[in-house]
Amino acid sequence: MSHFTTIAIEIKNGDLLKQALKELGYPVQENTLARGYLGSTTIAEYVIPMPNGYDIGFRQVGDRYEMITDLYGVALNVEEFVAAVNQQYATKIVLQSASQQGFAIEQQEVLEDGTIRIVVGRWG
Repeated sequence: MSHFTTIAIEIKNGDLLKQALKELGYPVQENTLARGYLGSTTIAEYVIPMPNGYDIGFRQVGDRYEMITDLYGVALNVEEFVAAVNQQYATKIVLQSASQQGFAIEQQEVLEDGTIRIVVGRWG
């Protein structure tokens, strides 16, 4: 019996998802099996292998990704994890978009409350 749960997330760019996960300090494997309860597995484009054998996977469904994991066995606060991934991913999207539009990143910092502040500029 599988205990895998899927969680919809608003992430479309797999490369930026992978970068965000790595910047948060997670090892990422690509196109492999995510492990769950009693050895059950499911395929995912990106997998964070966890030491307790309950991995966190991200798989593409249509134009978005969903997170898939065994909520009973994963050893972390899922809401906090998703919030951190979303914040890091959003930062990557802003930086990429600013760069594509000809802006230079002048400053980037994490404020005391965890907010990421980005200052961009363009010489005209």
